[in-house]
Amino acid sequence: MYRNIRTMISCTNLTKKNNSTMATNYRLLTPAEIAQLEKQLCVADSWENIQVAENFTPTHIHYTRFSGTIRLGVFEKEFQLPGGMSKHAGLCRVTLHNVTVGDNCCIENVKNYIANYTIGHDTFIENVDIILVDRETSFGNGVEVSVLNETGGREVMIHDRLSAHEAYIMALYRHRPQLIERMKEIVQAYVKERTSDSGQIGSHVTIVDAGYIKNVFVGDYCQIEGTSRLKNGSINSNEHDPVHVGSGVICDDFIISSGSNVEDGTMLSRCFVGQACHMGHNYSASDSLFFSNCQEENGEACAIFAGPFTVTHHKSTLLIAGMFSFMNAGSGSNQSNHMYKLGPIHQGALERGAKTTSDSYILWPARIGAFSLVMGRHVKHPDTSNLPFSYLIEEKNTTYLAPGVNLRSVGTIRDAQKWPKRDKRKDPDRLDQINYNLLSPYTIQKMMTGRMILKDLSKVSGETSEIYSYQSAKIRNSALNKGIKFYEMAIHKFLGNSVIKRLENLHFTSDEEIRCIRLQPDTAVGGGEWVDVSGLIAPKSEVERLMQEIETGSLTTVAEMHAQFAEMHRNYYTYEWTWAYEKMLEFYQLDASRITAKDIVAIVKQWQQSVVELDKMVYEDARKEFSLSSMTGFGADGTRREQELDFEQVRGAFESNPFVTAVLEHIRVKTELGNELIARLDNLL
Repeated sequence: MYRNIRTMISCTNLTKKNNSTMATNYRLLTPAEIAQLEKQLCVADSWENIQVAENFTPTHIHYTRFSGTIRLGVFEKEFQLPGGMSKHAGLCRVTLHNVTVGDNCCIENVKNYIANYTIGHDTFIENVDIILVDRETSFGNGVEVSVLNETGGREVMIHDRLSAHEAYIMALYRHRPQLIERMKEIVQAYVKERTSDSGQIGSHVTIVDAGYIKNVFVGDYCQIEGTSRLKNGSINSNEHDPVHVGSGVICDDFIISSGSNVEDGTMLSRCFVGQACHMGHNYSASDSLFFSNCQEENGEACAIFAGPFTVTHHKSTLLIAGMFSFMNAGSGSNQSNHMYKLGPIHQGALERGAKTTSDSYILWPARIGAFSLVMGRHVKHPDTSNLPFSYLIEEKNTTYLAPGVNLRSVGTIRDAQKWPKRDKRKDPDRLDQINYNLLSPYTIQKMMTGRMILKDLSKVSGETSEIYSYQSAKIRNSALNKGIKFYEMAIHKFLGNSVIKRLENLHFTSDEEIRCIRLQPDTAVGGGEWVDVSGLIAPKSEVERLMQEIETGSLTTVAEMHAQFAEMHRNYYTYEWTWAYEKMLEFYQLDASRITAKDIVAIVKQWQQSVVELDKMVYEDARKEFSLSSMTGFGADGTRREQELDFEQVRGAFESNPFVTAVLEHIRVKTELGNELIARLDNLL
């Protein structure tokens, strides 16, 4: 009856007094109030164990049984329900045991009872089976999730404040047992704070048509509608970003973060759901972690580490024992972590931005480079982590690799633009620090390594070889040479971007000023290797420093850990320039003490050329979506002209496509940006 009433239930104050906060002063019931409650068929183990707010009246309490310690607020408001119906705040056909009820709540038709809970104000509970806390519980905090390896060994202890970055370290840095032990101690201290023998249902909460709810913390503004079972968990809803848990959902040993929606028969067991995630259409997951903005529907997950923006929508898709982020899984995507020898002990990773096509398959262990596309079946354990932006294509049971080709793909650019727009988090307290940059020290360092790998392959095997072997993959001659070119263009683009940004809006009087004042990094932090800590891109040295502070005991709380990750994220561009400056000197073979305006102009011109050439490739890739072959299936029984008109009505014209016009505008803007810097340097040339 009350399904889908989220955002529809509202309260109308029947008095002029503001009762938006729970009462703090309680009194005992008067004999007249007890008599009226008994007349309204209410019973109590002891009326002396019931305390009420100063302005309490028993008018709206009927058929209610009280036991244990009870505290009641006032009942002065009405809830406006869908269809124009109103219900007054009050209690009817409910049994309460050791419960505090805040002001202006409506609790009706509880089949069994509510036990050991504090309920906030303006909360609506109706048609539920049972809500209880049974003995001490930590509400899902401290549950160990056997991520990546089903048989154990990489357990992550989940808690309310878990970030993707903390989980990444806890899961993957097992070679540092002291670090892992200290991290567990920090989490256990937090778990101890959350442990209680009584629970909380927040204010402005709606719980209707629900089944079994045991040992569950429910935050403010949460909507629970038609849920089957919730056991040992926390739903960290709040006013800024409410949580909705829908029909048929079953969750055991779980945490759901703010802004998430868990709907339509989803089943979760030992799972963490991060902020602004969406799960629905009978999705099933066990021993898995899902971080900010994941979308999971229809399919199945087991022991996965789903970093930010991991997306799967298809019934036939199984994600298992893998690490993902910014990932889109095609229908029928599958992995295997079991080679029928020592059990399901294998794992793999698709680095940020990787995609799988329909019916793709990977036999773990394997590692796929960032922003790569996987097509077909791959059973020889490829490791392409140093060849990002590649295509992995299966041909006759062999993995063929096309390095760097995804840099010219319109899909890659579209993905990079859509992720920031699809960040649905409204909670100002963000758990994950997400860096959306397509080109960063993390990906460029891999392209620099990949470029050298490809050059070495050509040198060792000969420039005229038709096929080159790398790891367990094959690379055709043409693909290898194109890969070197793609990587070089991307490196020029990144380094040029960094230089232009560094010199933005500045004027120079000498080459020495450029060298010593403008180009010099602001900090030494940022040099060396960079890592992608599941969405957070940072210098490895800073991550190493954080881990050392944990090991030595100078960092002792979850909050301090979170603050350190946030600090790394805030300083990204400062650290990035330190890295870019070093690589600029190395890549262009420049002497830091002799850089001139002429050198900067040469870098900018190379940057302009690379940006325009890559954009033109993207432009041509987009044009394919408007070819005659793409019009197949358009037009109803008509001529080719009618087919073209139908296509244009549905998809629009190529020249007016928003993405296409954006690419052309990008070419214009970047060309002007480079020319503007060159003009500012003109007096020094």
